[in-house]
Amino acid sequence: MASSAVSVSHAPQSVAKPVNKWAVAVAVATGALLEVIDTSIVNVALPQIQASLGATLTEVSWVVSSYAVANVITLPLSAWLGQRFGKKAYFVFSLVSFTVASMMCGMATSFTMLVVARVLQGLAGGGLLAKAQAILFETFPREEQAMAQAFFGIIVIAGPAIGPTLGGYLVTNVDWRWIFFINLPVGIAAVLLTLAALPADPPRVKGKGVDWFAIALLAAGLGSLQTILEEGNTEDWFDSRFIVTLTITMVVALGTLVWRLLTVEDPVVDLRVLRYRSLSAGSVLSVVVGIALYGTVFAIPLFAQTMLGFTSEQTGMLLLPSALASAVAMPLAGRVLKVVEARIALLGGATFLVLALFWLSDLSPQTGEGDLYWPLIIRSFGTVMMFLPLTLAALGPIPKEDISKATGFFSLTRQLGGSIGVALLTTLLARRETFHRSVLIEKVSANSALALERLASFRAMFMSKGSTFDDAQAKAMALLDRSVEAQALVMSFTDTFVATGILIIVCLPLVALLGKGKGAAPVSDH
Repeated sequence: MASSAVSVSHAPQSVAKPVNKWAVAVAVATGALLEVIDTSIVNVALPQIQASLGATLTEVSWVVSSYAVANVITLPLSAWLGQRFGKKAYFVFSLVSFTVASMMCGMATSFTMLVVARVLQGLAGGGLLAKAQAILFETFPREEQAMAQAFFGIIVIAGPAIGPTLGGYLVTNVDWRWIFFINLPVGIAAVLLTLAALPADPPRVKGKGVDWFAIALLAAGLGSLQTILEEGNTEDWFDSRFIVTLTITMVVALGTLVWRLLTVEDPVVDLRVLRYRSLSAGSVLSVVVGIALYGTVFAIPLFAQTMLGFTSEQTGMLLLPSALASAVAMPLAGRVLKVVEARIALLGGATFLVLALFWLSDLSPQTGEGDLYWPLIIRSFGTVMMFLPLTLAALGPIPKEDISKATGFFSLTRQLGGSIGVALLTTLLARRETFHRSVLIEKVSANSALALERLASFRAMFMSKGSTFDDAQAKAMALLDRSVEAQALVMSFTDTFVATGILIIVCLPLVALLGKGKGAAPVSDH
């Protein structure tokens, strides 16, 4: 086990009945796996859902957006809900609700029914990821935290890659509804495991009334923010009255929420936990890791399908080796943290991740599947070596009484980071493609020798197949235009990878504010 791998001041309290720590880990990790996979599994099924339920292209995006919006609303509330109803009771309730909502998704007979079911699924799923991590921190002693969080990290890192792989297979070989039905046996197993493994909740002291005003503000603020990130590029950002309205709502709601949370005695989300500098700095870095993790997982499948012509199943198989590499890297990272300070390990992981991103920036129209293999493997190792040390360095110094609040906020930052990453990279792709295309067209229009040579080659090819000179010239111009478009698209992808790498480098100084994650005392209020 990973002795002295992390500083945690919250070893488990003695209980009447001995707790099997690893049974607890398997139980909560199974629940978290459901939530993580369903974040991405639906992406590959959107065309089939659109055709089956008669939705428009704009409408079908809400199958993804509705889940994400509901998810981020629940995440910061998970600590308060667990405290109010009991962490075991709340986790089991979330599992049952998620499983039932998954069945509703698979049985949907209309697009509206599917979106409503996805909202319910997202609300339930938000409680699974944050509570799973909090329960692990509360269950395992400090000398075993590295391996426990490595086990948890396998799910968080590999899940986004497993989702498209599994989804692609089910959509291609069975039916899109089975991306939801498959949650039924896993959900039932997770409920049974949780009931058997987790200790009973202690008697609860009757709490104060619910601050519905704060919950409404949180739902309006975070819901608006997530919707802006999900739909901003489609709506052309601030040229849309819808996005402007959401932005105003977000600013007013979140501003009022912060005031409310800092002035009431028993807030539904305790922002005072940010007084721990390890959590404050770690949350910023968590956003960056979320951008790198989900943004790259978004960009690579898009490149494979648009440039390489891959099917959904082929795209999923492309990501599978990197997902397996993550599973191998997590326990390895746990062992590394036995002897290396978490901050040093994090810097090493960032180096690997930046190297992989710059390697991926060397794309060309001739890039094939083999060219992506090693960069994706290295990216997986780098992401793991950032995720696990960051988790331990950010959350390890937090006292036991605040760990549940801290994990909810920390999970929220990673989720928002993923949404920000996808939104930024989608916009950057579109803007940079337009830029590169205009530059390339200008070069072609300048009658460069290379462009004229390429045009003549295309024309000769078409004429050799029987086309007249004028017909061959038109076809050659069209082919040259497609070549320019392909080159511009590839160059825009390389820009996104470079930008992500630079963002990671710029944020690395924040590592100095983290806990050591190895033999350090808890961070105090500074």
